[in-house]
Amino acid sequence: MTTAVRPTAAADWRALGTSVRLVTTDPALLDSCNLLLARQLAEVDATCSRFRADSELSALDDTDGRPTRVSPLLAEALAVALRAAEATDGAVDPTVGSALEALGYDRDFTLVQEDDRPVRLTVRRVPGWRRIHLDRATGTVTVPSGIRLDLGATAKAWAADRAARTLAEAAGCGVLVSLGGDTAVAGEPPTGGWRIRVQDITGPVDEAPAQGPYATIGLHSGGLATSGTAARHWRRGEHTLHHIINPDTGLPVHTPWRTVSVAAANCADANAASTAALVKGRGAERWLTGLRLPARLVTTDGTVVTTPGWPVSTTTTRTTTPPEATP
Repeated sequence: MTTAVRPTAAADWRALGTSVRLVTTDPALLDSCNLLLARQLAEVDATCSRFRADSELSALDDTDGRPTRVSPLLAEALAVALRAAEATDGAVDPTVGSALEALGYDRDFTLVQEDDRPVRLTVRRVPGWRRIHLDRATGTVTVPSGIRLDLGATAKAWAADRAARTLAEAAGCGVLVSLGGDTAVAGEPPTGGWRIRVQDITGPVDEAPAQGPYATIGLHSGGLATSGTAARHWRRGEHTLHHIINPDTGLPVHTPWRTVSVAAANCADANAASTAALVKGRGAERWLTGLRLPARLVTTDGTVVTTPGWPVSTTTTRTTTPPEATP
């Protein structure tokens, strides 16, 4: 007996300053799911963006240390960020906002790339996530004066989890949501799982890879995230900078890894681990193995290292692809 292959339909667009891909196992439901996804991402942007003066996060940064009631959506986003900080021993820290601004990353990335004014690199430890107090019972948050929050290491992955879950429940079909490579799946997957290309260097998702390693795997549930230093970098004077910050120095991390991909029970956990692995450097493989997280690490020279549990690739080659997981 031959098992029928479940059809899928996909939509690609941009939001939150990154690529968006939505795939459903029922093509007839793609448009309605896409509308719901657009509404959800607009809510996340209005709530969590540090580039919008009118966002709720920007308003929270200006509360001068006063306990402030926040929306349930921002409270959830902050809870995810603080949980990631605790789980990674502070390697992923939401108090890096001022450090990123000092490096010139103070607006949408497309605008950052157009600005080559020099910056002065100063070693300064970030304030630290433990200084942020979130009271879920009262819905209040206290951010000490002078701390600027950045949810970039967790918000997209959390938004992907939230959207995939909501869309699958509403539509009753399998759903994949990928936001810049942070990929979450929910509902009944296609036969053999969601085929996802784990990629290395940024480029159009539908173009054939040009150089370096990539792999295609099947994902049945949970989330998959790839973090790297090559996709989002810019120049300031004589310095080439990127957005993965070492909380101990407040500067872009020096790491032996070009990209790290992690699979986990949800995308938020996967992305926290992949980002933390870049910060942890040479100790990342042992750390991920200790957590029993399947991972694929690519060194700066293109060598691929995997931890136990990483799925056997259905495709692997020495050509490079983007870090955006592509179903």
